[in-house]
Amino acid sequence: MRYDAVIIGAGVTGSAIARELSRREGRFLVLERAGDVCEGTSKANSAIVHAGFDAEPGTMKARMNVQGNEMMTKLSEELDIPFKRVGAFVVCLDEGDMPKLRELYDRGVANGVPGLSILTGEEARKRESNLSDKVCAALLAETSGIICPFELTLGLAESAAKNGVEFRFGTEVQKIERTAEGWYVTTSQGEVEAQTVINAAGIYADIFHNQVCEKKLHITARKGEYCLLDKTAGSHVKSTIFQLPGQYGKGVLVSPTVHGNLLVGPTATDIEDKEDTATTPEGLAELQEKSALGVKNVPLRQVITSFMGLRAHEDGDDFTLGETAEGFFDAAGIESPGLSSAPAIGVYIAGLVADKLSLKEKAGFDPVRKGVPRLHEMNAEQRAAKIQENPAYGNIICRCEEVSEGEIVDAIHGILGARTLDGVKRRTRAGMGRCQSGFCSPRVMELLCRELGLTLDEVRKNGPDSQIVLEKTR
Repeated sequence: MRYDAVIIGAGVTGSAIARELSRREGRFLVLERAGDVCEGTSKANSAIVHAGFDAEPGTMKARMNVQGNEMMTKLSEELDIPFKRVGAFVVCLDEGDMPKLRELYDRGVANGVPGLSILTGEEARKRESNLSDKVCAALLAETSGIICPFELTLGLAESAAKNGVEFRFGTEVQKIERTAEGWYVTTSQGEVEAQTVINAAGIYADIFHNQVCEKKLHITARKGEYCLLDKTAGSHVKSTIFQLPGQYGKGVLVSPTVHGNLLVGPTATDIEDKEDTATTPEGLAELQEKSALGVKNVPLRQVITSFMGLRAHEDGDDFTLGETAEGFFDAAGIESPGLSSAPAIGVYIAGLVADKLSLKEKAGFDPVRKGVPRLHEMNAEQRAAKIQENPAYGNIICRCEEVSEGEIVDAIHGILGARTLDGVKRRTRAGMGRCQSGFCSPRVMELLCRELGLTLDEVRKNGPDSQIVLEKTR
């Protein structure tokens, strides 16, 4: 089969582009080297929907950020995912830095960001009582929000698949070649032909760009370490608290999450190894030190897990978006605010491809995607009705997050169903609570075996090399 467009990468950017293309008539394919969507940069970030005051006016970052932010309320309703506009503060700790704070305000105004104001330290502390006593002023951005990056990416991908986009996992793109009629894409699972190729490969996007474009890109993997705190710490702040940006971004933030936890991070270190996702003692110590600058008494003894994510920093410090070779479209260098910008990037790139190929609007596009029902979000009457309809919803598997057998089974058999422990976790939150899978992982593994016809030694945490149970040997 020859496709109208092949998308490389099933992160939030690739999935957003896929969903927007699914509004058109055509054949579209997403190639992903991992075994699931949201396995790279999109799974490990700050989960912030930025307001858009940080990027330089006139850049793609600024344009996509503001547009993506505006789209998020409607999108979250269509995709059935949690999103809250909790606002954000950028705190100033020194009167001498006030010009930098005003510069951020002016930049936000130039970018078209609504709801910006500068508060005194006293005014800010009236809204956030745990702000540091050193805070002398703060920029308040009312439109900033928090979201679940897993659920956003899954929602976009499942919506795209529901509307006809094909996804192939475990399929690594190895080479791209121009032909007289389009593109020849060589993968680990065979060859694919397409009229156009869309490069949304995250930290590896420069590799594919440089195979076909005269003007080269260079992407550096910039690692950021995080700590996630228990839900008992989730109300320590009500809004996202940033510090004034430095050379490597906004510094360490402290933020609530949509699921009631508290998030601290990230660090920012450029590394050569694009596969290095290990946390370090030095990085975690930096989080402890820097988080205390803007927020006092952060309860770091309530950390339940730490993790590290990689951001795709392009040397030009902006998103690379558009047709950079004949029939080849880049969505490269997508670092922060990439999560916030993804919906707008999807519209932009899909629009360019649709114009290129003269694709018609699809009459039957359905924007609504329903996620797995959440037992813990139901009232008593709704729970009773759901359990009567499906008794498996009455069997709790994950006690920390109150996730039932029914939810896990539905996630396994969904439109892009879970095939691993992490796949179940991202779709249902089973294993994301205080015990971090200590109680529920054996039961989830049993369900994966039962529903997919696997043996225990075939169950994986995420990729093919993440075996959990080893076969007995003599």
